[in-house]
Amino acid sequence: MDPTMIIVIVAMIAIFYFFMIRPEKKKKKALQDMRDSLSVGDNITTIGGILGKVVSVDSEKITFETSEDRVRVQVAKWAISTVGKQVTEEQPR
Repeated sequence: MDPTMIIVIVAMIAIFYFFMIRPEKKKKKALQDMRDSLSVGDNITTIGGILGKVVSVDSEKITFETSEDRVRVQVAKWAISTVGKQVTEEQPR
């Protein structure tokens, strides 16, 4: 095998790592850190689009209220998409 061919293969692997694998690992780590830092009172959105306010946090589950009627929903932590203030604007018709 030609030495330049080996260099090209190594360079392609390095480019693939830095542009594909590494950013994805950073994104997953940031999402896991966000889920681990959830606390009572946080406003959340699930991956299904349900909005609510956290009322209890377990190691694997989150319980949140979805409305002023105090409807409580329990989901797995991995189902939380975002934390923070949600904007619920109606779409113009």
